[in-house]
Amino acid sequence: MALGPRLDIRQTQSLVMTPQLQQAIKLLALSNLEVETFIGEALEANPLLDVGDSAPVEIGDAIPEELRRTHLESSPVDQLVSEGRVAEDRPLDIDASALDRDRDTGDGARLELSSARESTGSGGEGPDIDEHGHFDLTLAEHLHGQIGATTSDQQLLFVARWLIDQLDEAGYLRIGLGEVAEALGLPAVVVERALGLVQSLDPTGVGARNLAECIALQAKEADRYDPCMARLIANLELVARGEIARLKRLCQVDDEDFADMLAELRSYDPRPGLRFGGGAAESVVPDILIRSTAGGGWDIAINQATLPRLIVNRSYYVEMRGACVGKEAKAWLGEKLADANWLLKALDQRQKTILKVAAEIVKQQDGFFRHGVAHLRPLTLRQVAEAIEMHESTVSRVTSNKYLHCNRGTFELKYFFTSGVGSSDGEGASAEAVKAAIRTLIDAEDPKAILSDDALVDLLKAKGFDLARRTVAKYREAIGLGSSVQRRRQKALAGVR
Repeated sequence: MALGPRLDIRQTQSLVMTPQLQQAIKLLALSNLEVETFIGEALEANPLLDVGDSAPVEIGDAIPEELRRTHLESSPVDQLVSEGRVAEDRPLDIDASALDRDRDTGDGARLELSSARESTGSGGEGPDIDEHGHFDLTLAEHLHGQIGATTSDQQLLFVARWLIDQLDEAGYLRIGLGEVAEALGLPAVVVERALGLVQSLDPTGVGARNLAECIALQAKEADRYDPCMARLIANLELVARGEIARLKRLCQVDDEDFADMLAELRSYDPRPGLRFGGGAAESVVPDILIRSTAGGGWDIAINQATLPRLIVNRSYYVEMRGACVGKEAKAWLGEKLADANWLLKALDQRQKTILKVAAEIVKQQDGFFRHGVAHLRPLTLRQVAEAIEMHESTVSRVTSNKYLHCNRGTFELKYFFTSGVGSSDGEGASAEAVKAAIRTLIDAEDPKAILSDDALVDLLKAKGFDLARRTVAKYREAIGLGSSVQRRRQKALAGVR
């Protein structure tokens, strides 16, 4: 068969990501404040865009009420999203990339909000918002505030305070104890005792003279400093080089135990002092406002105070069109009008999508909004996406960098997506509900009978949570509660004060 050139016609389908489509997808992931900045730039670039005079925001000339607000009725639960309340347009359901995984983090951000009224549309008034912040203590101030309760020996206190002032920003003591003893004219044993006092302070690990000592202090505080862990910490250089086989031989553990030890090692803070000395905390402005209705349901609204009222100035367009001379000028004006109309449509679609996702989250987590964190259910991005017939990536973008305010505080939307743990009823429980149960048990413990992790396992099992000791320890640490040894020491210090 002879070879030669020829022409073939093939028909294929592919997704073309136009600049406008890319920008619309980007808008989904932006918070209201970031959208406000984006709109400001658009106003400078497009003379046909203008800002209206009044609030609440109405994007476009005539936006129906459902774009600004949706309602959830309390009965029946399966009909929380009313037909016609939220438009059925499928919003920008395009990209399968950038999926967020389920998050199992702390308690969520809870802020007390007051003053500076926010409008929620339709004549309703939302929560009060107060931009409040605080300046963090420096590490030295934090330590000086604790050291006085550790001993009544004035000489030890003097040396300990001197040592605190020598710590670097990471919390390490970079001067030798021999030099300290010589500089202060005191026996080395006194300096060592004073250093022991400093190393007993919060955060655990301060006052260490090297990384291994810093990690060892934290392991001891967490009641994890067994001989195997001690050998692992003593060979951190092998960890850094990745010599896993040699480390397992030194520690005399199998693969599973070594993996757990390594995970614990990585959970410790190598620079505990860096937690202190920050600037003013940034206030969080919620993007979505939720309040209960008289009928026992939920009223969900976009926080309109963070969005300017954007319109197309059609009278100016007519005036400019009459003055346009030449094809280039008319083409430029037509392009600006198309850009303005597209932006209004994209912002409309963004609001519809956010409301639709928020409505499903409130539907799924109705128990949390009514009764608190103990009733938080396991929830994934996929569950929400399937319920509202959107792609998982769309839900991921909508829940990124956005906050919801309800009567229980202000929470990041990602907070409502938590993994499930085993429970006696077979349905599973949210990790946040387990954390709440652990916090309740520890808050109620007798100072003379501090609960160990094993005791917490038994008490949680009685409540219907089937968890391993290591899992309980992980959740306890995630909510900032110390080990039984640490809590016993803290309550002893509190008694001294």
